[in-house]
Amino acid sequence: MAKVAPSILSADFANMGRDIGKLESWGASMVHCDVMDGVYVPNMSFGPQLISAIKPYTSLPLDVHLMITQPERYVEMFAEAGADIITVHQEATVHLHRTLKLISSCGPKVAVSLNPATSISTLENVLEDIDMVLIMTVNPGYGGQSFIPAMLDKIAAMKQMIEESGRDIDIQVDGGVHAGNASDIIQAGANILVAGSAVFGSDDPQKAIKEIGGL
Repeated sequence: MAKVAPSILSADFANMGRDIGKLESWGASMVHCDVMDGVYVPNMSFGPQLISAIKPYTSLPLDVHLMITQPERYVEMFAEAGADIITVHQEATVHLHRTLKLISSCGPKVAVSLNPATSISTLENVLEDIDMVLIMTVNPGYGGQSFIPAMLDKIAAMKQMIEESGRDIDIQVDGGVHAGNASDIIQAGANILVAGSAVFGSDDPQKAIKEIGGL
């Protein structure tokens, strides 16, 4: 079994409060918020104003994924807006350790994301500073992409590294996740699955979440 974090990138932006308000009753464990700047990734989404606007609509943790250049410039802003978890990309910040310490000092849980081509070895020296690793299983920037099968081995290797460290660190997976591949992803070692179109595009989102989570 795994936790499911629906990505609001696939929600109805004209009815965001309504859609987010349903997630808890559907069985979601957190709300995944993809923040994109049009520079680090070839798309734009929303900023901290949306995070503060949706906060009253749910008691679920707001899992804020910063797909932006120099995320350290905005960490405090997103923390103040209500982020419960802040994820930054290893590739997007020059001084990763400093950025992770900044997130921690602001209060949210600390997470790092790795793009498909980025080695897990880049996290060896910061494992003690993070609560979650996000393995991207597509190249970030757009919803609805297909899962990259080679990432299953990467998830398994990340799981082994974490176990050897003795740390209690979640492994989240984002990109092309659906009921058809969720069991393989969970078996590889992930315990939090991000799903956008597979949830919000489903005729029965509650059933979709249960199937993705392996319930």
